[in-house]
Amino acid sequence: MLSRPLKNCFFITWRLLPFVLLSGAAFASGGVILKGDVCTIEVGFYEARFTAYQPQTSGNEEFCEDLPDTGESIFVLDYLHASMREVPISFRIIRDTTGLGRFVQHDDILALEDIDALTVFYQPPVIEPGASFRIEHVFAEKGEYVGIVTAGHPTNDTLYSAVFPFTVGAFNFPYWTLAIVFGVLFIVLIRQAFVAKSGERAQET
Repeated sequence: MLSRPLKNCFFITWRLLPFVLLSGAAFASGGVILKGDVCTIEVGFYEARFTAYQPQTSGNEEFCEDLPDTGESIFVLDYLHASMREVPISFRIIRDTTGLGRFVQHDDILALEDIDALTVFYQPPVIEPGASFRIEHVFAEKGEYVGIVTAGHPTNDTLYSAVFPFTVGAFNFPYWTLAIVFGVLFIVLIRQAFVAKSGERAQET
């Protein structure tokens, strides 16, 4: 039979594995979702591919959210819905003072007393008839930020919003590596359980 420590390790791994997989593989954070190797942002029923660049320090390397350096940064939304070309879209970046990190939601932003005082960049609503929306900003300071994208409805006054927290110039542990570690550990425990069970059967015979 499995020893008590091995049983406890097996149980804990089994309980934590789904949460690790979801936190690392299913989403990035907020309104930005990682689908395969492509990041998309969901603004209401709209979707756009989301890509960030830091050409001065990282060349053409693409980032989903977190930026490794300060300095010039480019955010690009490649529209996946044709109607996004017909509606006004705005883009705001604020310093994150909520203390919620990756768990910040739109309601938390609405609760801020003075969003203008926290704003480091703001692109007022504009209609981009092309296939993408692009903004540039130079980050002077490292830290935690929140991006806020809004988009109008093509036929009424409804306004949709998406928020995505991100960091600039800070190391963030890649949660997908945890998923791999827990996955390997789970497989090892399954194998150990199988070997132990096989040993018991051999002794019985």
